[in-house]
Amino acid sequence: MTEQSIPTPITTPTEAEPARAARRSGARRGLVVGALAVPLALGAVGLSFAQKGDVATTPLEPVAISALAPSGAVAAKGEVAEIFGNKFILQDTSGRALIETGRQGEGGDLVRKGETVTVRGRFENGFLHAAALVRADGTTTSLKPAGGPPPGSVDWMKDKVGLGPEIDVPGLKAKVEAAGYTDVRIAGRGPRHLDVAAKGTDGRERLLHVGFDGGIREKRVF
Repeated sequence: MTEQSIPTPITTPTEAEPARAARRSGARRGLVVGALAVPLALGAVGLSFAQKGDVATTPLEPVAISALAPSGAVAAKGEVAEIFGNKFILQDTSGRALIETGRQGEGGDLVRKGETVTVRGRFENGFLHAAALVRADGTTTSLKPAGGPPPGSVDWMKDKVGLGPEIDVPGLKAKVEAAGYTDVRIAGRGPRHLDVAAKGTDGRERLLHVGFDGGIREKRVF
């Protein structure tokens, strides 16, 4: 009697394989998010974690309203003369400027007529687009998102628990100056870059995108 070899079964991919692979990939992502979420939960009950992503903007000395010129980062101080919805007139002894406050000012109650405020923001096309208001008592009201990664994203969670990228603000500012720009002001940050206002070699204002890796590109020329 001769022995008969038993054929080895040949397996072929089934439609279920992609689904199982997707579940495994989703599980891995879940582990990453979960690992980051644990420290966040602990932080919510009182533990403090270093946040590397916080970036202080450059303090701006207010200029006379008559001296306002197109700029990515400028400040003016004066008295609220008139209010029109999300816009108001700021005046000082040199003149008047129209201030645009965005969605937060739509109710018309962000400032009061006669109040003295300092407005920080971007001056363009005859408007001072406010990023922040500083009141007489020193209280600051931010009118734009803080910047950085979108809330809830993995990069945002890394920032919150101190695992985000190291942001060498002095080093990045030095790179901008080495590239020939002057009057360098940090205007804010994005997910992986700084927004920087500076003057080019022609004296005109620029708004720069400065990557955390040191890459520089001009976003806008005023």
